Parts: sequence; C-alpha cells; structure tokens
Amino acid sequence: RAAFQRGVAALAQWVEREGAEKPVPRKHTETIVFDGEDVDVRLGVWTSNVRSRFGTLGEDERAQLAALGVGWAA
Repeated sequence: RAAFQRGVAALAQWVEREGAEKPVPRKHTETIVFDGEDVDVRLGVWTSNVRSRFGTLGEDERAQLAALGVGWAA
C-alpha cells in the first residue's frame, strides 16, 4: 500500500510538471519527499506495472489515478 502511495505522489509531481498527456519514459526516476524523506521512485516502471494491473486495483486506487487526469486511468 505504501509503495502505491509513493507511486501516486511521484505521478502527481510528474503531472504537475510535465502534464497528464506526456507519457512517463520507462527509465524515468522521480524524486519525491515521502514521510519527510527524499525517496527515488522508478516512476516509468511503476507506471507500466500499474497500467498492466489496472483491472486488479481497488476502486479507491483507480479513483486516485483518474483524479490525476492521465488518459489510461480514465
């Protein structure tokens, strides 16, 4: 659960900076502050994994992704 929340935080930061339309490159790493510490999230890998497992996510997790405006989560 914490890994998902870190990924969502990293994706939110990406969307704020780059926009929801720009895909995350597979090798991209996003550095975020999570629980007061700098954390490197392999956002490209995380995004790919979440997209492929989207059907198995809970409704609240899907809603978090859809709120970011990324097309694949709509």
